[in-house]
Amino acid sequence: MPQHRPFAPLPESTVIGAEGWPAGLVAAVRASTEAAARATLPWVGRGDKINADQAAVAAMRAVLLTAPFRGTVVIGEGEKDQAPMLANGEQLGTGNGPDCDIAVDPLDGTTLVARNLPGAVCVIAISPRGTMFDPAGVFYMEKLISGPAGHGVLDLHASATRNLRAFSLASGIPETALTVAVLDKPRHVELIRELGCAGARVLRTAEGDVSTAIAAASTDAAIDLSMGIGGTPEGVIAACAVRALGGVMLGRMAPQSEPEERGARAAGLDLTRIYDAADLVASKHVLFASSPVT
Repeated sequence: MPQHRPFAPLPESTVIGAEGWPAGLVAAVRASTEAAARATLPWVGRGDKINADQAAVAAMRAVLLTAPFRGTVVIGEGEKDQAPMLANGEQLGTGNGPDCDIAVDPLDGTTLVARNLPGAVCVIAISPRGTMFDPAGVFYMEKLISGPAGHGVLDLHASATRNLRAFSLASGIPETALTVAVLDKPRHVELIRELGCAGARVLRTAEGDVSTAIAAASTDAAIDLSMGIGGTPEGVIAACAVRALGGVMLGRMAPQSEPEERGARAAGLDLTRIYDAADLVASKHVLFASSPVT
């Protein structure tokens, strides 16, 4: 581990949906993200996203092993990142307490940490066992996310321009005052151009798929909408927070390679289906925690 001077205290963690969950489990879930964030700090700005991620994974897992629940990892590090810990299907917890699905992203924003850029967070969500959607190896999803004003208004079949106009009318915010978060990737060149032509403010983010989703679903954040293709695992995690916040999330599988598309069809996934937050996590009884790193 690199040498470092003492760091300033971490920013305050966020917990959503704690009502109805045992206090000891809420504390453990929060502690798991805080442990991951602390373990990541020595790697900030050192250009090594692999070791930063591994530190977060190990720290989060160590806390979850002693958490008072019977947890099964549904959305984990394993398949996409080839990680040996917090892999899909891994059992965590003491076995005493509620039976839960777990979705984790111990470090959402590994490149942000490596480059000492803002927006990296450590996140986890849990829900009753059997309620989380398993994306079956499809790593990318097209997403459209907003706060409560988007209910019954947003349409993933519609263009970005039409969704901007509809959300503007529903929320009372002029289109030119809306801020839309989009991952700054080559696949989004046309989306960013269209949003700019429509007059919206575009917030381009290098990473931070979960953070922007939460901000878009919140009523007091600077982001009004989140659009574009991001990670499917991150989408399921985001759906947990969106449900707890009362926001809107629509998603559609978006394989980015032929092998990924073949795997999706072999798993029986309908690539034309539009999923909402309730499809991605079939329970309102969701506990979400997030700890910022940068």
